[in-house]
Amino acid sequence: MKFDGARFDSFLRDPGKCRVVLLWGEDAGLIGERATALIRRVIGPTNDPFRLSELERDGYARIEEEMTALALTGGRRVVKVRDVTDAALKPVQAVLAGRADSLLILEAPSLTSRAKLVAALEKTPDAASVACYALEGRALETVIKTGLQEFGVSVTSEALGWLGGQLGADRAITQREIEKLATYVGQGGTADIDAARVCVGDLAGLSLDDALFAATSGDIASTDRALELAMQEGTAPVGVLRGTLMHLQRLQRARAGMAGGQSASDATDSVRPPVFFKSKPAFTRALGLWSEAAIDAACIRVWEAERACKRTGAADDAISRSAVIGLAQRAAATRRR
Repeated sequence: MKFDGARFDSFLRDPGKCRVVLLWGEDAGLIGERATALIRRVIGPTNDPFRLSELERDGYARIEEEMTALALTGGRRVVKVRDVTDAALKPVQAVLAGRADSLLILEAPSLTSRAKLVAALEKTPDAASVACYALEGRALETVIKTGLQEFGVSVTSEALGWLGGQLGADRAITQREIEKLATYVGQGGTADIDAARVCVGDLAGLSLDDALFAATSGDIASTDRALELAMQEGTAPVGVLRGTLMHLQRLQRARAGMAGGQSASDATDSVRPPVFFKSKPAFTRALGLWSEAAIDAACIRVWEAERACKRTGAADDAISRSAVIGLAQRAAATRRR
């Protein structure tokens, strides 16, 4: 079965006999939010360890075993797998061929609509394929306005329009920025353009963004300088990698636009969050250096780097720096060909 975002809420209220849910697309924050909602729908808010099993990507071989296990406390079990790729197709098909009643949730921020796993589950009656795209336009403005209202804060139309251009690429980041702005303004206050700029900032002007635009366009020296400044300003290694992933996802969206017939310039203008005018030349150059396959592979390397950063004793500064400089080296090598 295939679901868009508008149908997910009704599916969540009654998932029926669905046994596999694939959450895929460019918005990793929305994928995580929907996975959490599904888990709570099945087992409640307690995250009972006997009813919830969480696997990393290298745990594909355990999927079938976990799906057939029984909960000691009774009730339906949930198995969640992170960072899923098409390599999970065979174990997922084995689960669907069996009779396990557990719910399998697959988080797949690297997959696109062309992925084999997406196509397979869209055709399967007891499975769901749910696209998780970044918010934009009126839908994004509604989320921002509603989110602020929950804190008792209103927003001017000017500030709302500006925030709509800065947020939306990742649901989790959007929610954090909304909460930060609401806290700054205070209950009963109004978020105007000045408050929005102070709290959210011009995301296109950050040192990390400068490093990422330089990296994907093959400017190694500028990447190194801007990345050093970003780290001096306090950007955490994991934050560097998550920002890198968001930047690569913007390139993915632009490449998809080009595949649909847009020019590189038009594709650059269409992505969200929008590319700041001073960075458009670097972004457009990058589109000529990175194929869709190369961007997909880079996303996987960045996710692997983030996982490595979370290991005990990991040299996270060096890992994150190596990942970003590696992008610059790869793009520079392509430019020299």
